[in-house]
Amino acid sequence: MPGSIEPLDLVGVQVPYHFRCPISLELMRDPVTVCTGQTYDRTSIESWVATGNTTCPVTRAPLSDFTLIPNHTLRRLIQDWCVANQALGIERIPTPKQPAEPTMVRSLLNQASSVSNPFQSRLSALRRLKGLARDSDKNRSVISSHNAREILVSIVFSDTDSGSSELNLEALALLVMFQLTESECASIASDSDKVIYLSQILFHSSIEVRINSASLVEIVLAGTRSSDLRAQISNVDEIFEGVADILKNLNSYPRALKISIRALFALCLVKQTRHKAVKAGAAETLIDRLADLDKCDAERALATIELLCRIPSGCSAFAAHALTIPLLVKTILKISDRATEYAAGALLALCSESEQSQMDAVNAGVLTQLLLLVQSDCTDRAKRKAQMLLKLLRDSWPEDSIGISDDFACSEVAPF
Repeated sequence: MPGSIEPLDLVGVQVPYHFRCPISLELMRDPVTVCTGQTYDRTSIESWVATGNTTCPVTRAPLSDFTLIPNHTLRRLIQDWCVANQALGIERIPTPKQPAEPTMVRSLLNQASSVSNPFQSRLSALRRLKGLARDSDKNRSVISSHNAREILVSIVFSDTDSGSSELNLEALALLVMFQLTESECASIASDSDKVIYLSQILFHSSIEVRINSASLVEIVLAGTRSSDLRAQISNVDEIFEGVADILKNLNSYPRALKISIRALFALCLVKQTRHKAVKAGAAETLIDRLADLDKCDAERALATIELLCRIPSGCSAFAAHALTIPLLVKTILKISDRATEYAAGALLALCSESEQSQMDAVNAGVLTQLLLLVQSDCTDRAKRKAQMLLKLLRDSWPEDSIGISDDFACSEVAPF
């Protein structure tokens, strides 16, 4: 490497120039050698090739072969250097996991899909594929490119009449790591036996199996355009019951919480079966879990709450929970614009149905929150909902808030 390149300064430590990638000039974490003999960091050279470059960045010689050979010797030297400088704040780079080779992936998929192979051989192949898929997005892309989804769907739903085998469940654990095509989703949603099977394993003794089943339900619902097919899934009572039970009882598992919220939201997008979610106890559980959710999941939960508030049984269930109104009021302007919009929509629906909800909202401080909302940079939809709610609640305002209401009437928001 040219000596004119100054050593990179990393937290006050000079990194040897031969430890740096010629492309990124950063410390290499996974050094690989190309056919010209030059070494680069794997992510950098892969990005270089992916953008259409066909020459070696340093020598400009044509890359006749795009095979990347791990430079284990250099990687070990870099790791030793990191260890030697740990006192200066340098962390040892981990030994990189090697990417999945297409030939190996093809072989493992053939091994897993062949019914003539011994059970344990097929199971071992699926577990190796699952390990590879967990390692990186690139590995998942390589696996998916070899018709893996179709093979896995076939294994997941094969010979399920007598219950689930370890093979079915291992294939399910691998399948939910991929996004399915619309046709693949439709093939599952249109088959009542497959839907019933998924509803059954939502109550499996294994927590991981239950979560994976809920994940596949969500993937299929999200990937199916046909409202009739989505309704075919959401029409199964056990689907709602299983997902609601995961949300209620497995909240100590972050993945369970995230997937059950996603699945419940997807189910509640089907208008004609929302009452099944209420019957399964989803309303109470959503309120109980709202404080445990991160931003994205809280937004989904609030969207689900608003959807369920659009049906009478949903309004009744939420109104019966003592924390519903206070939590929704507290959510306004706290989590995100989207969350604020959903909370305002749910409050509007609840207060439109019940004078008691109106009083509860006023007592929880909704007036101040709404006045702040209509003068904020929140979405137009949220502001419209806030205006409608303020109008609805006007007769419920306490006398000492009249001055505030006059201020609102003089604000930029059109009076009502």
